[in-house]
Amino acid sequence: MPSSRRGASERQQRGDRVTDDMNEKSGPGKVPPQALDAERAVLGGILLEAEAATKAIEIVSPDDFYRPAHGMMFKAMITLFMRREPIDVMTLTEELRKTGELERIGGAAALTDLVDSVPTAANIEYYAKIVLEKSLLRRLISASREIVEECYRAGENADVILDEAEQRIFKVSESRASQGFFHIKDVLKDRFEEIQKVHESRKSVTGLSSGFIDLDKYTAGFHPGDLVIVAGRPSMGKTSFALNIAQHVGLVERRPVAIFSLEMSKELLVQRMLCSEAQVDAQKVRMGFTSAKDIE
Repeated sequence: MPSSRRGASERQQRGDRVTDDMNEKSGPGKVPPQALDAERAVLGGILLEAEAATKAIEIVSPDDFYRPAHGMMFKAMITLFMRREPIDVMTLTEELRKTGELERIGGAAALTDLVDSVPTAANIEYYAKIVLEKSLLRRLISASREIVEECYRAGENADVILDEAEQRIFKVSESRASQGFFHIKDVLKDRFEEIQKVHESRKSVTGLSSGFIDLDKYTAGFHPGDLVIVAGRPSMGKTSFALNIAQHVGLVERRPVAIFSLEMSKELLVQRMLCSEAQVDAQKVRMGFTSAKDIE
């Protein structure tokens, strides 16, 4: 075998060793979901065009790579990117040498192989999404395995296991929604378009109306991403105020509303909203002093 091919084969074997543990966990004869070609395309694309790192970082993290050697390379690329240093074979080799990971990824020749195997960085977003998808599938397998093991444990309460299972699956789903870096030029473009749209509408309430005129004057309505905190002493009407807004948004604005309360039951919340809509004293309803007219 030619020396170059033998070297590449040895590097491949070193990179493959790290997958053995995961294969054993997945069961005999089963290989976890992975896309090594897509991983190489992402890494090689960044080495060809350093600006492509911005697109890749927005989608994947080092932990999303199936082969740990690829994760090490990507982590080193992020380090160079954050320091605003060039990302190429030479700088990446030096960075990996500093961290003591150069030999673990197969040496400098492994980086050269990546560049030679990728013709262009044009499709890096597409390849990064493939890497992310396979990573999510592996995490689901891992979470499912843990759930199964808990189910077999004697004495475990089913409700507790169900709650932990939901948390594990939610954690996987949450990782999919995580956001990376955004280039300011993209944000500026979207923001300017929104400003232009608001300017042309000539409306004082550009968001979702609360139903309270004075409040809408201050907020211009509720907008996506807003965090609105209503503060006040106990029994000052904070819950009633929030319920009134929810009613207006649901009944007038025709938008779906979710209400989370740590102090009131769903029955009491609905009763309050019903009394508010019917304009009946809620205290009279609770004490049973309602008239026939109130019931109607």
